Amino acid sequence: MIYRGRFAPSPTGPLHLGNARTALLAWLAARAARGTLVIRVEDLDRPRVRPGVEARLLDELRWLGLGWDEGPDLGGPCGPYRQSELGWRHQAAVRRLRDAGLAYPCFCSRAEIAQAAQAPHGPADDGPRYPGTCRDLAPAEVARRAAERTPAWRFRVEPGQVAFEDAVHGTCRFDVAATTGDFVVMRADGVAAYQLAVVVDDAAMGITEVVRGDDLLPSTARQLLLHGALGLPAPRHAHVPLVVGEDGARLAKRHGARSLGELREAGVAPEAVIGLLAALCGLAPGGARCTASELVVGFAWERLPREPARLPAGALAAPAR
Repeated sequence: MIYRGRFAPSPTGPLHLGNARTALLAWLAARAARGTLVIRVEDLDRPRVRPGVEARLLDELRWLGLGWDEGPDLGGPCGPYRQSELGWRHQAAVRRLRDAGLAYPCFCSRAEIAQAAQAPHGPADDGPRYPGTCRDLAPAEVARRAAERTPAWRFRVEPGQVAFEDAVHGTCRFDVAATTGDFVVMRADGVAAYQLAVVVDDAAMGITEVVRGDDLLPSTARQLLLHGALGLPAPRHAHVPLVVGEDGARLAKRHGARSLGELREAGVAPEAVIGLLAALCGLAPGGARCTASELVVGFAWERLPREPARLPAGALAAPAR
């Protein structure tokens, strides 16, 4: 199988060390397999997209030496490479689910879901578990509600565990029906939800391995259900542990975590950044300075720790000499 990987940043803010570490690992996986790396810009959350961020993050990835083979700036056989330009593809997928009876209209607001029967809380990215309020509405009731409110569309989830092998975490199992319930695949405004968009776009771009942070590990089970429902091939997954501060909390300004742009402006050399990222991955000793290309030969998912990577206090605090 020809390897096709991707890095899918969102142009909603600057790249930080955690993002850069994921980008490095996606780049190493593709280069070690002598495959193709795709950049896909995930810009569906239009209100949060900031002007100029896309160009800046692409420039910063190049500064680190993490080039790619297909993307919004280079083009390629699987474009467009911005999700905001792929709405027609997402709409077609939802129509297939609707026609098969696998998706249904939902008229509930977030507040109503949260209040329904003291709904137990599901994964952090989706809020409370959906209680199935609109799952079995009669056609006449659907028509009545649709006259008053445009619905979102939810995927019908059946009970049972979804199991898969992750390149970093090994065998993983999630019961989507128990933790999330029926989940949204198309918002009321006609924009695809993350779960559907990544499934459809990864399949259309021939992605064979998805590298991303392990905060998205629970999403994989939902996405695999969609792969099966749409008859699309599922990629392999490698969920990498997050980069955290020394206190174990997500990186923030209080940890001295600066964006790649700030590090670059401060005179930190890209080799110092790559060396730090490699050390956080267990691919180089602390204090190493190297290029991404120098790490390809020794790359293997088995070397990556499963626990979060702790950023040392004061890391890259001063310009490299």
